[in-house]
Amino acid sequence: MEVFLTDEFLKRYRQLPSSIRKKAEKQEKLFRQNPFYPSLHTEKLEPKGKQVWSFRIDRSYRVLFRFVDGGDVIFLTVGPHDWIYKIPF
Repeated sequence: MEVFLTDEFLKRYRQLPSSIRKKAEKQEKLFRQNPFYPSLHTEKLEPKGKQVWSFRIDRSYRVLFRFVDGGDVIFLTVGPHDWIYKIPF
């Protein structure tokens, strides 16, 4: 699986506290091995037709992503739980 990063993701990632970036790196490694690893709490977001998913960095932070052709993934953005779930994708 190849993971592509949007400019939006990179911008938001750089703004995260260093402790959250460290957790994100750990969770990304798990994600690359298995996008549905239990501790990631991967879920498809509403509306389901948009094909936007999220996985957990920790209780407060999430990564939004999409599966793309060939089993690859594009990370759309990253941020606090409450903010992430208000984004209109």
